[in-house]
Amino acid sequence: MTNTIPEIGKAACIFVIGSNTTAAHPIIGRQINRAVGNGAKLIVADPRETGLCRMADVWLRHQPGTDVALLNAIARVVIEEKLLDTLFIKERCEGFEAFEAAVMESDLTLAEEVTGVPAEKIIEAARMYASTSPATILYAMGITQHSHGTDNVKAVANLALLTGNIGKPSTGVNPLRGQNNVQGACDMGALPDVFPGYQKVEDPKIRKKFEKAWGCQLNPTPGLTLCEIFEAAHSGKVKALYLMGENPVLTEADTNFVEEAISHLELLVVQDIFLTETAQMADVVLPAASFAEKDGTFTNTERRVQRVRKAIEPVGNTCSDSMIICDIAKNMGAKGFDFNSPEEIMEEIRTLTPIYGGITYERIDRIGVQWPCPDTDHSGTPYLYAEGFTTPTGRGQFTPISYTPSAEVTSHEYPLILTTRRSIFHYHSTMSRKVEGLNALRGEEQVEINPVDAAALEIEDGETVKVVSRRGTVRAKAKISKITPPGVVSMTFHYTETRTNVLTHSALDPIAKIPELKVCAVKIEREIDYKTEYWGWGTGKD
Repeated sequence: MTNTIPEIGKAACIFVIGSNTTAAHPIIGRQINRAVGNGAKLIVADPRETGLCRMADVWLRHQPGTDVALLNAIARVVIEEKLLDTLFIKERCEGFEAFEAAVMESDLTLAEEVTGVPAEKIIEAARMYASTSPATILYAMGITQHSHGTDNVKAVANLALLTGNIGKPSTGVNPLRGQNNVQGACDMGALPDVFPGYQKVEDPKIRKKFEKAWGCQLNPTPGLTLCEIFEAAHSGKVKALYLMGENPVLTEADTNFVEEAISHLELLVVQDIFLTETAQMADVVLPAASFAEKDGTFTNTERRVQRVRKAIEPVGNTCSDSMIICDIAKNMGAKGFDFNSPEEIMEEIRTLTPIYGGITYERIDRIGVQWPCPDTDHSGTPYLYAEGFTTPTGRGQFTPISYTPSAEVTSHEYPLILTTRRSIFHYHSTMSRKVEGLNALRGEEQVEINPVDAAALEIEDGETVKVVSRRGTVRAKAKISKITPPGVVSMTFHYTETRTNVLTHSALDPIAKIPELKVCAVKIEREIDYKTEYWGWGTGKD
């Protein structure tokens, strides 16, 4: 996030796109409720009628995968009605002319046709966002998990730059990270093209610094993303995989392909706190300790580095992730892994990672510090870009973007769009399914179907149906609801009994390499009991 979580509650306008915030990020959802209670305007763009949609001043119910068309249309209205922040653009941005030309290529009539959102709604949202300050944008994986996810994010950034809603309190472009330490994992180099602190592996000066500290020679070539790893495993280019805290057999797109790719590996090592569906396929399982059984830090969605303290001793033969890694490295003959505590690891991190340079255990003993924090005299950075941007020129960069359709569209055979979502009752793939009370609240998968589609298919509420894509078939209970629009069905991916991601499309964004989990073409078929349907057996009619 460019800004902090509490700043959301003080915003005058909040634009939420691709995020069912009150269900997936309920604490942040409370900040939205607080802002609205204080009179803030709320704009929500979502195909499904979430709780936020029902409290929004403007609800933009666009078709899944049409975010760029919607955002460009809003930007066009802002420009045409001269609601843009011309001084901010002149003093702090570049590339506006090319961006303006791209936006003007499509008019509102075309945007309405593509997105399904009436032009008057687009105009209302544009006026509200551009004329109500400070305004903040929140988004989540409804924006990123597309074959054009990078374009979606850049379109969001364009809108913030256009209105000057960045580099100030209660503004910004704020992605809501899906798990407690996703931000921290990225910060520590869990991306294939960077070292910790987003320092590029191709940069020889950066590489030399790490080689000196670590006493080894480092590869200058970026590695593979998770999805690319499975492609390479399937083709035999990757022969061994060490997987930590990830359950791709349930969570990755086109999971039948993922399972097949894993079967081609010569060695699979899984390190986790549960024997997940993926761990059950492993050659070696390393039992890791949970958050309550170890010391360390997490870095949350607002870039805040926070202490985590051990509450109980590790259960059984489990061990912290860092110590498992260090033990393996030492047994393989590697040097530099003789850490006696997580604090010693943090000391190395801050000496090599400029954005963490001033973050010590002493400083975050009670309250976390937000990076960038270059030295111990620095108080941390609540919001980014107050003075300048991290581009080579220090200016915000507009990006010309044109709408492109999703990789897979509907057809006569597969007439419905499937979009995936989260349930407020369950967390990701495996963890919350261990809790009896949560299973009592939602114990099985449901496929949301609009009443119009259900009537056409003669499907009744609660009936078991087959959901079929070009990649596979799953069975789930039908939930007939107007929450999902006609032509769209929606499912979660929390249930191993109903592996929704068997259906989803693995087409990748060309830059971020994220699969298109939010849009795939499916059909719904009734699970017919032939005895009852055709002969009436067991109904008293036989």
